[in-house]
Amino acid sequence: MDIEKMNLKKYLFQEVFKKLSTFERKDFNDNFTVEYTHDSTAIEGNTLTLTQTYMILTEGITPAEISLKELDEVRFHADAWDFVQKAKKDDLNMKREFIQDIHQHVIKVDGVGGLFRTCPVYIRGSQHVPPAPEKLYDLMDNMVWEANHNKFNDPVHKAAWLHAKLTYIHPFLDGNGRTARLLLNYELLSNGFPPTNIKSDNKQAYFDALEEYNIHNNIRPFYELVYNYVDKTLDKFLSMYNQHISIQELDFKSPAVGKLARQYVPAKDLQK
Repeated sequence: MDIEKMNLKKYLFQEVFKKLSTFERKDFNDNFTVEYTHDSTAIEGNTLTLTQTYMILTEGITPAEISLKELDEVRFHADAWDFVQKAKKDDLNMKREFIQDIHQHVIKVDGVGGLFRTCPVYIRGSQHVPPAPEKLYDLMDNMVWEANHNKFNDPVHKAAWLHAKLTYIHPFLDGNGRTARLLLNYELLSNGFPPTNIKSDNKQAYFDALEEYNIHNNIRPFYELVYNYVDKTLDKFLSMYNQHISIQELDFKSPAVGKLARQYVPAKDLQK
């Protein structure tokens, strides 16, 4: 992992993003919301297709013969993502109540959303047994303390740790994964990165990396997985909106960023 290069890409992303038109920003966000909602719910078993998710979120159409539960999962996730995007990081410290607020948007059921479980649970397909319910408040408070006081390699490392730690504790009866992926993206957004989407067709690698943390307390595989997703997200964005990259301007601001930016601009445009 090349943290210095990642920081250069982040700087370039920020330079390009501020030049996007209103239409481009909305188009970028709408497309991400649909794909992100589809993949994040599919990882947890939702069977709606990407096209059906698009119909629900963009066209306002409810496809025939789908369950109310799966429909709600999609709608609630999109609402939770909207909440996360609008959340202001007025206080630099992470708060337990904020995590509960995210979950309350993910699971909009009275007596469930935002509330910690009161019974033991098992995770199917995992050797990890989540902590007993009477330990949850202390564990969540400790997690928040560590998030605010521990040193991390970079924001991507911290985002990955927040996700892994939350799913290790498994504080809620349902929606822990969706909440953790939203928390991960909140941390990325708060540090100037674009949001990233863990693809449902790569869920086995995702689960394996989390299992390594759950059983061996080894964050490295999951950190690498998230890092690679963020890196690909940056590459995809910069390639898509390369018309907003000004090499001359970037060379003046930062020769290192200008050098990096050249890989996203077509050769014919570099010769102009």
